[in-house]
Amino acid sequence: MTPEEFRTIISTAIDREVEAYSFYNSVSEKVTDANLKSLFKELAGEETSHREFLQKLLSKDISSLGFSTTRDYKVADEVEMPPLTPDLKPVEGLVIAIKKELEAMQMYTGLANVSEDAEQKKLFTELAAMERGHKARLEDIYTNMAFPEVW
Repeated sequence: MTPEEFRTIISTAIDREVEAYSFYNSVSEKVTDANLKSLFKELAGEETSHREFLQKLLSKDISSLGFSTTRDYKVADEVEMPPLTPDLKPVEGLVIAIKKELEAMQMYTGLANVSEDAEQKKLFTELAAMERGHKARLEDIYTNMAFPEVW
């Protein structure tokens, strides 16, 4: 991986974290359910932490990060997501949020897989696990909202 490819990938990841923060924060201001409001505010805060972590990585020299230069994890092959807007129906917002969390989880897993430094690999693995947790929580809420007759 060249330094420019690294910067592009991390910059894209930062943009996604900012986009996710904006979405979660905007939705938290619109929903009336206190539990959903709290969940979306919490997710927005976590996305801010992810952005800060990535910004620190961006300021480092790529050679000090321990990425393998022989692997291609195909971040550029990703399909574009539809734009996130706060005026979606709640279930639609949850679907987009689930897809965004899956995308982030896959990205961090890919970065962990190409990390040669143990500490860095651990950090990316932890970020992937956080995103996996977000996705699971959102899927639970989605199931309850989309299929209320099951209860």
